[in-house]
Amino acid sequence: MVRRRTIIKRMVIMLVAIGVILGGIFGFQAFKARMIASYLAGLKSPPQTVSTMTATTSSWHTALQSVGSFNAVEGANLSAQVPGIVQKIGFQDGQDVKKGDLLVQLLADQEIATLQQYQASAANAQITYDRDAKLLTTRIIPPSQLDADQATLKAAQAQVVAQQALIDQYAIRAPFDGRLGVRLVSLGQYLAAGTPVVTLQSLDPIQFDFTMPQQALSQIKVGQAVTATIDAYDGRSFDGKITAVSPLIDSQSRSLTVRASFANPDHRLLPGMFANVSITVGEPKDYVTLPQAAVTINPYGNVVYVVTDKGKGPDGKPQLVADQTFVTTGPTRGDQIAVLKGLTPGQVVVTSGQLKLSNGTPLVVNNAVQPSDNPNAAPPNPN
Repeated sequence: MVRRRTIIKRMVIMLVAIGVILGGIFGFQAFKARMIASYLAGLKSPPQTVSTMTATTSSWHTALQSVGSFNAVEGANLSAQVPGIVQKIGFQDGQDVKKGDLLVQLLADQEIATLQQYQASAANAQITYDRDAKLLTTRIIPPSQLDADQATLKAAQAQVVAQQALIDQYAIRAPFDGRLGVRLVSLGQYLAAGTPVVTLQSLDPIQFDFTMPQQALSQIKVGQAVTATIDAYDGRSFDGKITAVSPLIDSQSRSLTVRASFANPDHRLLPGMFANVSITVGEPKDYVTLPQAAVTINPYGNVVYVVTDKGKGPDGKPQLVADQTFVTTGPTRGDQIAVLKGLTPGQVVVTSGQLKLSNGTPLVVNNAVQPSDNPNAAPPNPN
């Protein structure tokens, strides 16, 4: 019995000791958790430097967008109609010329000599005709003789005209006003008929061809204003007008070809140049506008960070924090995007530095550098 009581006493002591140990462990863990929570509660996020801007309302026009290329109204690769040797070159590379200017003269000495022979025959036939016309009045010759003289004269004159036309083919002249390209021939070179000599392109005005989907047919018409932007000139825009809308819709792409004309007095626009074109249609609408860089896209929706002023801090400076706001976005133009819902004019929005923000992050504003906010910015040339 005594032994049994001793065993029970030892077990009670052991259980009490284990309880004390476990209580100490759990108590320490609870104390540590309270201390960590207290530390985190007092820990503040460091301020993040961002740029900001005030959301404003601007007037937007609905615009149809497309791409295309410029083409000369008149353009041709000039070549010789007849074979011959180059005797004279009358132009410089890239020269502006007028219609009728002599560009290349082929050697035509033999043809000129033949022309002189025909001219002599025509002159002799004219003398014979004039003499017989006088004799006819005295009835020395019959009228049939004068008729024969007249036929001979007309035949001789026709030979002169035909030979002169042949000689003219030895001279390559500008068929219209324009700018020449790089010459492809040299003095003394033999040219076969049809050999290219130089390209000639008319540059003012210049036309622009692009395609539009058939759904846009009711929104475009001849005389409508268009704007082309070209990356070669840092997105500079050029104004033109639609001159023709194709009556044929492509059965494969369901698109139609549209042609616009642009004044080009300074010859900055060249045939083959790629451009983006915009056609303004419909009535203007007012939208809250932001730079596209101010909107962050995530799986839950489009987000902007609105700057909220929490009043002055202990140091007397404004306490600015970021508030995450979901927005509904609309159309874009250049570097801008329209905000349809979630934002009102006058709210200050973060435009750069959003990746390091969360709700309640303290902010330091530095607007020395701002993202692009150009409504006419052109996208990069995919070519």
